[in-house]
Amino acid sequence: MGFTPALHAEWIKIRTLRSQTVTLGAVLLATVVFSLLAAADADDTDPLFSAFFGVSFGQIAAVAFGTTAVAAEFQGGALRVSLAAVPRRGRWFAAKTTAIALPVLAVGLATGLLTWAVGRETLGGRTAGFGTAEGLRAAVGCGLYLTLMALLAAGLTAVVRSGVATLGILVPFLLIVSFVVGDMSGSVADLLPDRAGQIALHGTWDGALGPWTGLTVTALWTAAALAAGAWRLRRRDA
Repeated sequence: MGFTPALHAEWIKIRTLRSQTVTLGAVLLATVVFSLLAAADADDTDPLFSAFFGVSFGQIAAVAFGTTAVAAEFQGGALRVSLAAVPRRGRWFAAKTTAIALPVLAVGLATGLLTWAVGRETLGGRTAGFGTAEGLRAAVGCGLYLTLMALLAAGLTAVVRSGVATLGILVPFLLIVSFVVGDMSGSVADLLPDRAGQIALHGTWDGALGPWTGLTVTALWTAAALAAGAWRLRRRDA
């Protein structure tokens, strides 16, 4: 089976699972709601990040989406069926990750634009710290960041072959470690995947990384996770 039919098959798997559709909806809902709450109580320190604060919670849904899409293959012999249809494991994994990335990117960009619009209205006069260019950059950065985090989770799941283990690693990391190191800006903490990627959501930032270089760091983490997942897939029996 070629790449395009394999991609179509993987997309069917995702869109026919209600839980996956709900998880995508949760990406948008969690991001917008928590961003609205943060913007309503924002100060003048970094109003742009206040408008996108909910991404810290929306990313959990994106991670869950990427995790469950891959973890389902390791249950009930589903992977053996998938590889029977697409024997080339690299091609199958590329189709799987593409089927994960495209809907998350679409939802992520819609989430970014809606979050920016809602945040701008909520902040009112406090938007003087950023203009249309900064808002659009953050909206696009939001979509790219959520996509990269979903793919990072997909790659890690392929390595550990367990959705529970992946979520047990990533969720505490994103919700606890990131906040613990939050005051360590300008240090090695800025190179963590979530800290680096979220620079694109800030109007002002310290440290050597900028919005796009920060997303590049996150992309490198994601590429490493996907490469490790592909290697693991080739080395282990289905």
